[in-house]
Amino acid sequence: MGMLGVLLLSGVVMYFAFPDTANKLIASSQNGLGKVLAKMGIGGGPGNGNAPEPGPKQAHFTNIDGNVRVRKASTNAWVVADYSLVLDKGDYVQTSAEGIAKVVFTDGTNYTIKPDSLIAIQENSVNASQQTKVLVQVTSGTVDLATPTLIVGSKSQVSVAGATASINSETSAEVINDPRGDQHSVMVKKGSGDVTKDGKTIPLEDYTKVSIPLGTGLPMVKTKELRPPILMSPPPMQNVFLDPSSKGVPFTWTPVDNVREYHLKISKSQSFTPGALLVDHREPGTQVLVANLPEGVYYWQVLSVGLDGKESSESETSRFNVVPKGTGSLALELDYVQLGHVIEVRGKTEPNARVMVNGQEAVVNGDGSFHHFTNPLPTGENMITVTAQNSKGGVNTVTKPVVIQ
Repeated sequence: MGMLGVLLLSGVVMYFAFPDTANKLIASSQNGLGKVLAKMGIGGGPGNGNAPEPGPKQAHFTNIDGNVRVRKASTNAWVVADYSLVLDKGDYVQTSAEGIAKVVFTDGTNYTIKPDSLIAIQENSVNASQQTKVLVQVTSGTVDLATPTLIVGSKSQVSVAGATASINSETSAEVINDPRGDQHSVMVKKGSGDVTKDGKTIPLEDYTKVSIPLGTGLPMVKTKELRPPILMSPPPMQNVFLDPSSKGVPFTWTPVDNVREYHLKISKSQSFTPGALLVDHREPGTQVLVANLPEGVYYWQVLSVGLDGKESSESETSRFNVVPKGTGSLALELDYVQLGHVIEVRGKTEPNARVMVNGQEAVVNGDGSFHHFTNPLPTGENMITVTAQNSKGGVNTVTKPVVIQ
């Protein structure tokens, strides 16, 4: 205590005797501490609150389905993608014909890399003003992307067929690079952006597309595209309860002008590959009843078919879960712990009951307690749906919203 008192007294004397020197030492200490905390992921640089330090950043997988692999720039070797694998500048991500992946970048932009696609991460960084720059090259295949609210001066860009697309805040877009079919395009579904090639820039609005010719000297072409419908029922991430008297699952969507019919697809996989496709149906109206869907998780989407027979892009993909409807009550207690982008779901139900968490089976102990770790969830609001079912047909479902920040 005596030594501490001497140090405090010395500090006070130094501050009043040499105020400039003391202030510099204090500022230097704060800057040093801020940098250490920023590197640890706690806070950021001075005056930036929780802002990240300037420099290159890493992207992360939020969903992997099927065969997906990554070529790391640091080793030039291909590895199988997993959720612990971070993505750096210069890395490539490739999906197989049955694979699909979702990646989130430092600015919050989400990329869905569709089957049989190859992308390269050319830039993913933040500067001292916290402006972000993301540049992804679509070498082949199709990607969907959605930007959040970007800081003014930030850039979210896509390179395709020698052109560069700049995607604005709160915008969703589709980028196609199909060398075999000679199709190279950028389409904005919602929001705005522009495409630049050979010094010429074309703006994009809702459901407009720019087709990009290969080579130089050929003009880009802008067209207005047919909209897909908005899916209504079954609602996303919800259970559909069926009893023996049920005739099927009703599917409904919003109408679209100047449409001849609609193309409904229901799949066991979000990649919608032919092997996983269960329903491939064309319907003139905006609703259809689908029978004989067994218990399990399903994905569905609808395309509009224009008067000329040309199809729109796919609607948003929605997921639902078919659950048999039983009789009788079933106890279900539920709690969860958030571990970053992963949710640990814990609870208790009847012994020997079956528990499903977002369509995946949980481990149930002999006393009815259970736990389950979800796959990494994307940033934003997500739904956790837990369903317990016993051998007598009793069913209980609890749905909880969770927000990933």
